[in-house]
Amino acid sequence: MKFGREYEDIIHDLSMAMADLGNCHEFFEMSGDDWGQLEEEERKDCIATLADDVFYGLGAEPTMSLGACQFHYDRQNHLIKIFSEEKVIHMVRLV
Repeated sequence: MKFGREYEDIIHDLSMAMADLGNCHEFFEMSGDDWGQLEEEERKDCIATLADDVFYGLGAEPTMSLGACQFHYDRQNHLIKIFSEEKVIHMVRLV
């Protein structure tokens, strides 16, 4: 994937978008109770690791699904789009 922003900034934005999804614990096949028992830093680390995996996964396949969300790499506009119920709910700029 082509990106011009700092990698850490992209992962931060992607992590924030993923954390903003109310059911992000489902990405890890965890119950809401189990997710809530993790320390805040542990939750951030889990999401950042998954954001990193999504970023690299989209480099190989332009679309990925996690739980009820789909992640799409828009090559022409240098964006990662996050869809829920067929609506774009977040966009992460890569340049």
